[in-house]
Amino acid sequence: MEDGDGMVSEFKAFYDEDKDILYLGKAGQEEDVVELTPGVNVELDKRGEMIGIELLHASRILRDIVPPLNRRLAR
Repeated sequence: MEDGDGMVSEFKAFYDEDKDILYLGKAGQEEDVVELTPGVNVELDKRGEMIGIELLHASRILRDIVPPLNRRLAR
């Protein structure tokens, strides 16, 4: 998958069911974390580029999104 700059995006999703955390990230060393809103954090590398997004309480945050996605995938 390419982004608007033609760079290859290598984001992968990981879900920790016990902690209810969804993490979308790519390889890189975390240098800083920015809380966008309670329960949504962005991880940055030393150049300030995003390497990950962390959703705490993911099932609550995504509860309205999952049913439409499931319907779309069932087509």
